[in-house]
Amino acid sequence: MGITKLLLPIFNKRYEKLRHSELHAKEEQIALLQKMVGLASETEYGRRHNFKDIKNYDDFKARVPVNTYEQLKGDIDRMRHGQSDVLWPGRVKWYAKSSGTTNDKSKYIPVSSRGLKDTHYKGGSCVVTYYLHNNPRSRLFDGRSLILGGSHEQNYDVKESLVGDLSAILIENISPLVNLVRVPAKKTALLSDFEVKRDKIAREAIGKNVTNISGVPSWMLSVLNRMMELGNTNDVSTLWPNLEVFFHGGVAFTPYRERYREIISSPNMHYMETYNASEGFFGVQNEPDDPSMLLLTNLGVFYEFIPLEEVGSDNPTTLPIWQVETGRNYAMVISTTSGLWRYQIGDTVKFTRLNPYKFIISGRTKSFINAFGEELMVDNAEKGLQEACRATGAEVAEYTAAPIFMDANGKCSHQWVIDFRKMPDSLDRFATSLDEALQKINSDYEAKRFKNITLQPLQIVVAPNGLFDQWLKSKGKLGGQHKVPRLANDRKIIDEVLAMINNNHN
Repeated sequence: MGITKLLLPIFNKRYEKLRHSELHAKEEQIALLQKMVGLASETEYGRRHNFKDIKNYDDFKARVPVNTYEQLKGDIDRMRHGQSDVLWPGRVKWYAKSSGTTNDKSKYIPVSSRGLKDTHYKGGSCVVTYYLHNNPRSRLFDGRSLILGGSHEQNYDVKESLVGDLSAILIENISPLVNLVRVPAKKTALLSDFEVKRDKIAREAIGKNVTNISGVPSWMLSVLNRMMELGNTNDVSTLWPNLEVFFHGGVAFTPYRERYREIISSPNMHYMETYNASEGFFGVQNEPDDPSMLLLTNLGVFYEFIPLEEVGSDNPTTLPIWQVETGRNYAMVISTTSGLWRYQIGDTVKFTRLNPYKFIISGRTKSFINAFGEELMVDNAEKGLQEACRATGAEVAEYTAAPIFMDANGKCSHQWVIDFRKMPDSLDRFATSLDEALQKINSDYEAKRFKNITLQPLQIVVAPNGLFDQWLKSKGKLGGQHKVPRLANDRKIIDEVLAMINNNHN
């Protein structure tokens, strides 16, 4: 009998508990908030905001402000220097290095021991539980797991305190038993040079019986391409015949879906999206035929949501999960068992169902184009590109887009820089298909495109293959959980990318 079959009854029991959580999300969230506030009542932040007097959600909302990273940065920095009982009880030793803010290259997100256990690792258990429920014939644990990770480094000069990618923190703290069934070796997984690490991972994994892979689609694809080069094959299934699932997250899977289907021919292959950010484990695709994810309300995260149109206002409306509606874009606000209190994570979501709570990631609060009232979100862009690829036989590797502001004649448009894995049969037809699809998806974009009165037809610049990797490398962000910003409301990123294209041509 295989290991997976032996473990299946345990995961079946976990599934019943998760089903209960799905249907009692409000009660679990209220209980979690009370527990978190009680635990943190004697911290500096808890005393500052009178946590002892908080009896319910309305009290919490009245006493604790909505925060950005900049507003918590001073407290987090003191924690990084070794101070205890600041935002969370005790001393927090781990900090996940995340994408930077306007003022900083990086954010440093506290990850407490409790946060590791009841959020990130428990979230991973939820993913496996749902997967095994949907695939009872799985042999997931009968082989190895390939888990991509970033790297970590010393946190200031504080003893036993480190900063790094969340994936590196998870690998560093994972059970030694798990390390026996995963690849690559821990030393390889934590290398900082992605180009060196990519080759080492491919060499270590090529001869193993890998049944499942986990990571960011773009970086995993790079590793798989290298492994196929070493194995002299175009099909990962010839190297790993028992590979059955890719647990992916970090970026939308849409631009990569067809490429994965090309290189993994096994009819038994599955793909499962997860939402595990530096700040917490938020969601999982619990139904294979539904692309939306289930909001995980039974972990160490209390959720609130700000209507997108109120983001950045002085006193935005904040809603707990039991007050949200379907079909609206919300900015997510979280409180966690690592000491983030009413923290704006920067992601936007849209609920597709309310019982249980299911959602899609619609974009970033700073990753959209609304220069002319078009309100183009990342979710719109992904769907539009999918349709343009379908219509022209193209495959998109990476892209970014930004507005071209009005010229002297009042003309303006959107500019897209796209690295095509496979060129469209006609670039003009690709542009037209993308433009028409965006109009069907987004009524605001359609109105601005009406008769070219406001927005002119979009423009596409073809990027050389690998250009976006070069751009990430120039920022010191190649590998790990870093990703290319998809949409921007200004031209800073796209102008840097265009300058690199011009330099490559010179």
